[in-house]
Amino acid sequence: MGRREEMVEKIKGLMNDQEHIRNIGIIAHIDHGKTTLTDNLISGAGMMSEELAGKQLVMDFHEDERERGITINAANISLVESYGDQDYLVNIIDTPGHVDFAGDVTRACRAVDGAVVVVCAVEGAMPQTETVLRQALKEKVKPILFINKTDRLINELQVTPEQMQERFVKIIARVNQFIKRMAPEGFKEKWQVKPEDGSVVFGSAYHNWAISVPHMKKVGMSFKDIYEHLKSEEQKKLAKKIPLSTVLLEAIIEHLPNPKIAQEYRISTIWKGDKETELAKSMISCNSDGPLAMMITNVTIDPHAGDISTARIFSGKVSKGTTVELINALRKNTTQQVGLYMGAERVNVEGVPAGNIVAISGLRDAYAGETAAVEKMEPFEEMKHFSEQVITKSIEAKNPSELPKLVQILRQVAKEDPQIKIEINEETGEHLISGMGELHLEVIENRIRTERKLSVETSPPIIVYRETVTKNSPEIEGKSPNRHNRFYFTVGSLEDPVYQAMANGEITEKNIKDPKALSKTLRELGMDQKECKKPWAIYNNNLLLDMTKGIQYLNETKELIVQGFEEAMSKGPLANEKVSKIKIVLHDAKLHEDAVHRGPSQVLPAIRKPIYKGMLMANAVLLEPIQKTFVTVPQEQMGSVTKEIQGRRGQIINMNQEDDMVTVEGKTPIAEMFGFSGDIRSATQGKALWSTEYAGYERLPGELQNKIVSRIRERKGLKKEVPQPEDFDA
Repeated sequence: MGRREEMVEKIKGLMNDQEHIRNIGIIAHIDHGKTTLTDNLISGAGMMSEELAGKQLVMDFHEDERERGITINAANISLVESYGDQDYLVNIIDTPGHVDFAGDVTRACRAVDGAVVVVCAVEGAMPQTETVLRQALKEKVKPILFINKTDRLINELQVTPEQMQERFVKIIARVNQFIKRMAPEGFKEKWQVKPEDGSVVFGSAYHNWAISVPHMKKVGMSFKDIYEHLKSEEQKKLAKKIPLSTVLLEAIIEHLPNPKIAQEYRISTIWKGDKETELAKSMISCNSDGPLAMMITNVTIDPHAGDISTARIFSGKVSKGTTVELINALRKNTTQQVGLYMGAERVNVEGVPAGNIVAISGLRDAYAGETAAVEKMEPFEEMKHFSEQVITKSIEAKNPSELPKLVQILRQVAKEDPQIKIEINEETGEHLISGMGELHLEVIENRIRTERKLSVETSPPIIVYRETVTKNSPEIEGKSPNRHNRFYFTVGSLEDPVYQAMANGEITEKNIKDPKALSKTLRELGMDQKECKKPWAIYNNNLLLDMTKGIQYLNETKELIVQGFEEAMSKGPLANEKVSKIKIVLHDAKLHEDAVHRGPSQVLPAIRKPIYKGMLMANAVLLEPIQKTFVTVPQEQMGSVTKEIQGRRGQIINMNQEDDMVTVEGKTPIAEMFGFSGDIRSATQGKALWSTEYAGYERLPGELQNKIVSRIRERKGLKKEVPQPEDFDA
């Protein structure tokens, strides 16, 4: 039996032994060494030679990942690792570090119970470290810390043993600060990482060695011994004495929970159904004999096997030929094959029980975020992403006869990557593809050309704006075309705390199902008590409220009023961009007694037009997407960096100095950031380390409002002139 077959047999034997399973994610800022670290765990399991570990980057199996030297897609692998005289099944997800692919981290965090947070010893905890840690903690995923590239402190920065330890203390304190701030209640102290208990590991993934304080005691080594080995460039000896896979595995087994323990506290966060049901008890206890319930966290398209869904099984067992209900899609699908991931390959097995991560083929209607079960159930909580699509391009097939192929490919792309949004512009017939940033769209385009073998042309990137208001409108009357129905609205700005709760995912469209509880929440967040009595709809972080009293036929018309509100919030009056942070209040209505006279063609225009008019009277403005930019340079280059940021309408919001290096933190409109990479390199003679983080939307400066609105309207084939309130009179 070959090594791989032997591994598969061992995995099959361990799948049911939940105490000896660990589901872990490797998360970090870009280039801090996640994939290199994963290589070492693969090597430790005997699936790769020690010499290649850290160099082969097994989990970067897409061609463009190898070319660019970055992880673009989260990749799964199941390994059997030995600790003491016990075998453990470790299901690993190696995640991307680039901000444009943060959605993959969010989806991976739903599937795992623990995370290894990798931080570079030289760069320290960076903005994306904070972002990925926030995503993990929001999903109640327990972290441990691996401080990587320790050798660079000595070989490049020439630090002393004392300086090296000082740097470690700073990194640990920063990570613990994040945990204290962002961990759920009850875990803020419990999940602090500590060198003394082994939840902090130091090492070099590239050179295959690592150490923790408990392991130092085991092998009789001190920091000074490690320092001397590094100073003498004896890293190969270190890799023999303290192999990374052994030391890190020890930390994973000792400090990260098995699925049985994790599901006890995770289920209440990721699932809001009735906790007294048989299903709830089965999920909380991770019962393989209970009813099947799993969440699909990723979908990829295999050219031979079709859709492959990655799912975390929380209860029951999924087997080949199981018929499952896709709860949100309201469809039934039957599994064709179930298996486990071995990097780029999958190994088929008969069935996979609760507590594991599984690969399933046959669920053609599934998408990332779907709940799959054998019976109807309350779906798992939606996964909340921390950034939005801010850049759009139009994409066309070079050969018009290949248009059907393009449409099919774009559908597949949207299924594989929920962070990509595809739409057809009805006015121009263009196919629009929106993503998280320049690199995100560049990767998608490149894969359509190379992997899907389709020649396409794309437009230059277009920035996605939002529309909002800055004050409250007077009461506006909306009349139906037949004049038989009238609606009276006011339009205003949504209170900041309410908007923040929506943006953070604390208030979602689901909350409308319980209007009393939502009304109480809105009141607690500072909304007027009379206003928030009857919340009707939430859409795109906007709120529709009903303040009417005793209007006949209103309940029968409610669905159309909500539809009109959603249509208005999808395309604002200024430039047909999405609307955000708006509160619409319905004060009164006069409705025709005959339902024939209050159908969609009468009600919808009578809702949209007054909302648009109200927005313009409430000073409608454009919001533009902003990103934080962090640039670390030697002190003498600081002026070049501030000049570069300020020259792009950016603001300097902070500066931190450490030794002779300065980190400049700026806030810059994304519209001004094209070409920044090349410009910052030449401005600093290539000495800048930089990263970005999505920072939401802010008001576009007044002097640019009309110019940008006109430009967008012209591009969309609308009248160039900025609309006026009277344009929306009935």
